[in-house]
Amino acid sequence: MSGRSRAAVLLTALAALGAVLVPSAHAAGRVPDTAVLDGTRLQRARADLAHGDPQLRRALKDLTTRADAWLDQGPWTVVDKPKPAPGGDVHDYLSQAPYWWPTTTPTADNPWGCPYVQRDGQRNPEVDSGTDRQDVEKVFDSTYDLSLAWYYTGRRVYAEKAGQVLRTWFLDPATRMNPNLNHAQFIPCKYDGRSIGIIDFSQSYTSVVDALAILGTGAPGWSAADRAGMRSWNTDFLGWLKNSDFGKEEGAAANNHGTFYDMQLAALAYATGDKALAKKTVLDARAKRIDPQIADDGSQPQELTRTRSWHYSTFDLVAYTRLAAIGRHVGVDLWTYQGPAGQGLFKAVDYLLPAATGAAAWTHPELEFHRYAATDVVHAAADAGDKAARRAVRRLEAPPGGDLWELRPAAEQLDSIAG
Repeated sequence: MSGRSRAAVLLTALAALGAVLVPSAHAAGRVPDTAVLDGTRLQRARADLAHGDPQLRRALKDLTTRADAWLDQGPWTVVDKPKPAPGGDVHDYLSQAPYWWPTTTPTADNPWGCPYVQRDGQRNPEVDSGTDRQDVEKVFDSTYDLSLAWYYTGRRVYAEKAGQVLRTWFLDPATRMNPNLNHAQFIPCKYDGRSIGIIDFSQSYTSVVDALAILGTGAPGWSAADRAGMRSWNTDFLGWLKNSDFGKEEGAAANNHGTFYDMQLAALAYATGDKALAKKTVLDARAKRIDPQIADDGSQPQELTRTRSWHYSTFDLVAYTRLAAIGRHVGVDLWTYQGPAGQGLFKAVDYLLPAATGAAAWTHPELEFHRYAATDVVHAAADAGDKAARRAVRRLEAPPGGDLWELRPAAEQLDSIAG
């Protein structure tokens, strides 16, 4: 190869790299009105990327790798499952309880193998076929990755794909989901749906709420009608969460289910304009959640009883740290709150630090320990001012796919498992 040819190849490669890693100036003056993420921080990260910040460029490469993988997948819809939900409406969301197992071999007279029994922490593989659970998780993850990738690169293909996914699942009359979770985590031959199934959405749906805010800064192909349609869907869903029997039962839960319910409620309230409800929900979480759920040593007793205590301890803190982020938008500092015994979010994160950094073993029951599960919640505490967490950041284990914290500073459950 001649020197001129090699130079041409190099220039082509550099141009391609720049197309992935250098953000455009699209919507430069608009700050995303996100519920959990800090829109101003996103805007600042995009500016730093434009100036060549090497750490952010590495993170953006990981993010665009994830976004690229979604481009030839989906869209997904609730109407293509093999059987409708028990009520018979194919537009109703359906999922199956993950830790419940058949006790007999299915037969023509007993096609499910009933009765079902619970095996805590052991996921029944049949729940991943025949329901909407896996597809809705793809909807949540893809729209989050794609909207962020568009925001940081300006590539319209990401925004257009995110819009297609959202319209198919939530808006198009032929394929849309009804805004309720009446048949979430059903148990064959036992319950047509359960209140705890709300966690199918509450653990991740705020990612969609923030994706909508990001797309709303001017994403190509995301129209005013799309924005109005999603606002209407979210308003109806918020009404169901507040007023349905299942919503009320989940809101009364004393463990991670209740924390996630509050977080989802506050995010939806903020996104649909009810900032008073968002603020009240965050304020109430002090006495309602932190006081009874976090011990004076920072442990979370309800989560430590689980067969996957590490997972559920980090899981609950995903909800708390996201709720604290929503609080920042409505003038509530949940991070510095201390209960009657001195309990609080900083202590809860600090309790995880020895295991999160590899300095000590996790001594509670755990069927599948992943050290990186705590990475995001430690980042969140460090950003909020926790000195011990700040010292721990450099010793954290990066999750699969890279540490994306600086590009999407809101905790995710990195060792995801059905709730």
